[in-house]
Amino acid sequence: MNAETKKRNVIIDCDPGIDDCLALMLALKSPELNILGITTVCGNVPASLGAKNALKILKRCGRLDIPVYVGEEKPLQREYISAQDTHGEDGLGDSGIPEVTETVPFYGAVDFLNRTLAEAERVSVIALGPLTNIALALKKNPESWTYAEAFVSMGGSFKSFGNCSPVAEYNYWCDPHAASYVYRHLPVKTQMIGLDVTRKIVLRPDILEYISQICPEEGEYLRKITRFYFDFHWAQEQVLGCVINDPLAVAYFIDPSLCQGRDMYTDIVTEGIALGQSVCDEMGIWKKEPNSHVLLKTDSVRFMKLFLERIAGAKEPQLSGILKQLYPGETLTGDLSERKGGVG
Repeated sequence: MNAETKKRNVIIDCDPGIDDCLALMLALKSPELNILGITTVCGNVPASLGAKNALKILKRCGRLDIPVYVGEEKPLQREYISAQDTHGEDGLGDSGIPEVTETVPFYGAVDFLNRTLAEAERVSVIALGPLTNIALALKKNPESWTYAEAFVSMGGSFKSFGNCSPVAEYNYWCDPHAASYVYRHLPVKTQMIGLDVTRKIVLRPDILEYISQICPEEGEYLRKITRFYFDFHWAQEQVLGCVINDPLAVAYFIDPSLCQGRDMYTDIVTEGIALGQSVCDEMGIWKKEPNSHVLLKTDSVRFMKLFLERIAGAKEPQLSGILKQLYPGETLTGDLSERKGGVG
């Protein structure tokens, strides 16, 4: 990052969760971001458990100065169904990582979000879980959200199949009423980082081995928290490795050229067989003003370059050589040079 580049203020709303924790690690190791706080919501794990996991990542990265706020423990209307079958009972692959004792999380995520948006300068929100906290904050004080610089949501799917139903992605399926409310009422466009792009981001065994070779301690930590995730992906989809959805949302916020998309009007189905489906009006059939920027393509090679540089300290010229081995036939620049739009 250029020394003159000002850090961007951001709040990360999440449900840690293995891939949330990888996303937090990426954010914490990215000098472009000034993380004002982390809020947790029920999703992959209950919000209170997610807060404990967030503290574990903050401690590992030496950033216990960043406050963590516990948010909502149940969706707006439907029954809460966690994803602990995917992430382990502790949310970190049943890895047994000790709890943090030096500090504790605060409560009141909704009020923290509204207060910070109103009082701090140019704050963006990266939402990595269900949108329950966001919807309630927006309902409670919509004026605060007029100050939001940008809003990025890892959730939904446009043309990709779902991961918890044939058509729905988990975060929006977990609380479809919250997601629908946010899309309908948020005063800034939602940058939708859905399964169409996140399915391209796979932490494979060979990538994990490379991390272990250049940074053994980090490699061992990642192995410990992702082993459960690897096994789940193989059992469910015969994927060799694990899809790491949430780090792409953070990477996209840092560098919008990593993804390409289109402005569309989007709404979320709140009942019936398509519960949680994100319906994106690509052709403008509804004649409504676009409320979202839906990401359709991503450059997985450039993402992995960023991820390996930040997470494992990978350096050139070795890194480019390794990427050529990992992604034979693909170029580092990818095919997204014509991307229009951006975060902000």
